[in-house]
Amino acid sequence: MTITELSVPPTDTEVDHWWAVLASARTADLPRLPPPSRTEVAGALRVPSARGRSVHWATEDGVASLVLFTDEGNDHTAFLDELTVRPDARRRGTGAALWARAREELLAQGRTSVATEVDLGGPGQAFAESAGFENVLPMAWYAQDVREARAAREAGAAPGYELFCWPGLVPDPWAPAVAAAHGAMEDAPLGDLDQQIQTWTPERLHAAHQKILDRGGALTTVAALTPDGEVAAYTELVLPDPTGPRALQYDTVVVPAHRGRGLGRAVKLRMLAEAAVRHPHLRTIATSVADDNTPMRAVNAGLGYRRERAVGYFQLQLQP
Repeated sequence: MTITELSVPPTDTEVDHWWAVLASARTADLPRLPPPSRTEVAGALRVPSARGRSVHWATEDGVASLVLFTDEGNDHTAFLDELTVRPDARRRGTGAALWARAREELLAQGRTSVATEVDLGGPGQAFAESAGFENVLPMAWYAQDVREARAAREAGAAPGYELFCWPGLVPDPWAPAVAAAHGAMEDAPLGDLDQQIQTWTPERLHAAHQKILDRGGALTTVAALTPDGEVAAYTELVLPDPTGPRALQYDTVVVPAHRGRGLGRAVKLRMLAEAAVRHPHLRTIATSVADDNTPMRAVNAGLGYRRERAVGYFQLQLQP
């Protein structure tokens, strides 16, 4: 079996192969979800993560990808971003070979742990557990049908706050306030995940958002601001492919001093209204939430999000 490291940047042929593998697996494993588009796949392969160095490998029937973190405090760990085999080629050693190559790279780079997101109850969980991974952060994906959401007719209200909507990058004057608000994510459940939360700066915020745009995606941020210019809450909506039917709700943050005032609901309602106008073809908004994050699950339930599928952040402590 030949394992090839992708070119930098990958060629069109390499992108097409990767796309075909992911599309076939998604169709077989998660038939209710749309397969990834070529735009989404090409963007992820050609634009590296803002958090570290990406490495991609492929065989005739499978693909694998690592993100080797370089941010401060996390250069001992990594994320297995992809390990997928065509459904008709499974149980022939392809996945094991790709994992062996990824593990070799992890050890060569001095990594002591690696994490990955796994759908529960499917072939990924069985494979991860056989390799020694453990579920350290139980989560689930929740989805909202935009067409059925009665909330889409509401603009969202936040008495005492002003709601701002920024397509693309957050404007420079507001970037420091959004970055400061991001620090409120520090109390989000992380289970036993072996990663350090980073301090967000305007530069880091813009780098993370620019990556989304460079990959061909669309990004919108809605924020609730106090009269003195503090960002009290915000939420982000990302379309990995602006022509696709499915969007991802990224971070939704409410600063502790402003909690209990309905701001999480307000920014999400405003985002829903904005999405209906800016992306009329959009059908579904999906988001992942840790099982322990009861407040955010309650907000999402009130907006019509329904549990779609269980997932987990699986982690492996590496030993030579």
